[in-house]
Amino acid sequence: MKTLLKNSLVLHRAVVAVLSAATLTSACVVQPVYRAPPPPPPRVYYPPPPPPPPPAYSPAVEVEVRATEPPPPLPDYEQPPCPQDGYLWTPGYWHWTGSDYYWVPGTWVQPPQVGFLWTPGYWGFVGGVYGWHVGYWGPHVGFYGGVNYGYGYVGVGFAGGHWAGNSFAYNTSVVNVNTTVIHNTYNQTVVNNVTVNKVSYNGGAGGVAAAPTPQERAAAQEQHVAPTPMQQQHVQEAIRNPALAARANGGHPSIAATPRPAAFNAPGVVGARGAAMPPPRAAGAPGTGQPNPPRTAPNGAVHPQVVPGQPGAPKPPPKKAPPKREPEHEHGR
Repeated sequence: MKTLLKNSLVLHRAVVAVLSAATLTSACVVQPVYRAPPPPPPRVYYPPPPPPPPPAYSPAVEVEVRATEPPPPLPDYEQPPCPQDGYLWTPGYWHWTGSDYYWVPGTWVQPPQVGFLWTPGYWGFVGGVYGWHVGYWGPHVGFYGGVNYGYGYVGVGFAGGHWAGNSFAYNTSVVNVNTTVIHNTYNQTVVNNVTVNKVSYNGGAGGVAAAPTPQERAAAQEQHVAPTPMQQQHVQEAIRNPALAARANGGHPSIAATPRPAAFNAPGVVGARGAAMPPPRAAGAPGTGQPNPPRTAPNGAVHPQVVPGQPGAPKPPPKKAPPKREPEHEHGR
């Protein structure tokens, strides 16, 4: 009996030992642990770099032409009357062809759109050369070198008129307008605070010392329109005319201003003061579109050109009868 109990006790201890070992073994087994992947890093928005700050002054266009000698002084001339309502004045200037300066006459131009004003081009001396900054159309008048072109362009801005809605109002104290034809006018005296001279370029020896105003800097950044096709044709006509070369006219062109672009032979063309008269053209020549000029009598009286047979034409003098011949007498009878 004791032996049986002893064996049972041994067996019980063995079972307990086995179970304890199994428990320890199971405890040592590494259980797999599931872990979620780490979240992606947050997306960071990097804005594009800001544009570089604008320069102190950026011209509306690049320099178009360069010359090694300064342009001649501006000629003195009268402004022809405005040919049509809505036309704007564009002053004349000297254009460099590579060997000489040619005068591009001032003229009245139809703007490319309502509300635009003309900023004249100008010569500027930079880096040892004279560069031509071409003019442009825009909502405001920009920098044109401080050059006093006259007729509203006194060096800064434009005093010859302004847009009033869809119509242009002309300042008759500055520009030449026939008020019987163009009625949208006003009269306002303009006080010039600049030195009146005929200098035609900015900078350099003897040039105008002017820098753009804040308003002109702002105008340089606005929308611009290049010269119209008629303005470009106007320039081409000028450089084809040898009489407009500075060496030929001594700085006093015979065609200083025209009523319309490229109308160099039209009525109303104005020559510069001190200019030689243009070569005469045949009266009523084809292509001029002008009638025969009036006749001048020896006493200075002017008679209109008339055609015989038309009303008002002078009657021809009566024909004289031929003298009577005496009958011949026979001699020697």
